[in-house]
Amino acid sequence: MNTPKELYYNKTHEWVKVENGTALIGITDFAQSELGEVVFVELPEENDEIKAGEEFAAIESVKAASDLIAPISGVIVKINEELEDSPELINEDPYANWIIKVEIEDKQELEALLSSEDYDKLSE
Repeated sequence: MNTPKELYYNKTHEWVKVENGTALIGITDFAQSELGEVVFVELPEENDEIKAGEEFAAIESVKAASDLIAPISGVIVKINEELEDSPELINEDPYANWIIKVEIEDKQELEALLSSEDYDKLSE
């Protein structure tokens, strides 16, 4: 399983990559492998506010549908529109194919997230 060290992880299998006050959010390699072939991603709207711990999107695979839970709070500044036509990109590389980009509301929320080592232990 691929768990990049520079990312933050949510217990519900989302990852966060911080870049200049914004955060890219996607699902982990573990999550995409458990879901199987991703066939649909229900994306939120740009400028929507998300709150840590609340649902922000949904993902469907041939096996199951799953809600995505926001690891941090903020305003969505960009969605990955490529996923609308090619949701399988998440299976190909879940870390390159982020779902949303968020303007971070409270950087302290990052401290509540897991390191790659802690996430690996959780996913064993």
